[in-house]
Amino acid sequence: MIEIQIGEGFVGSGPNAAHTNTVLGARSGPAGVAWATALATPRAGHVPFMVIAQTGVAVTPPTLFVNKAAIEGDQHGLFTWGAAQAGVAAGVADALRNGVIDTNATNDLVIIAAVWLNPSANDEEEVFSNQRQAMLDALTNGKSGKPSAADVMKAAENVANPFFRQK
Repeated sequence: MIEIQIGEGFVGSGPNAAHTNTVLGARSGPAGVAWATALATPRAGHVPFMVIAQTGVAVTPPTLFVNKAAIEGDQHGLFTWGAAQAGVAAGVADALRNGVIDTNATNDLVIIAAVWLNPSANDEEEVFSNQRQAMLDALTNGKSGKPSAADVMKAAENVANPFFRQK
């Protein structure tokens, strides 16, 4: 049984990029406690919610969407609850389909997805596509234990992200 897997995925560039962090773990373990606690303790601008694949069809394992950026305006809200949520749902389904998550274990697991969606996002199809891949990448990386310590040490020789580059 999975105790806990932590993963990260970043896909795309510009305002429609997706940066997703995941926690996959046992409902009866620390991941389950964190899942329930996050759902029960919303904060202004950050209201965790269960991801659905369609109305009335919650994703399994139960997946909690936690927005890393506070909702800023109608379009950002619609993209968060629409395209980004749909991307998370599709990414989980891809992980199930590809064997990243054991379909026989879904009743014993939960997922927390912390999702960055830029308030300036402007293309819902690109948001969906990037988020779908970022979710799958995060779950895949969590399962395989990536990145390795060696990968981190090498990358840290020239730290860079979309908002900063070491000189």
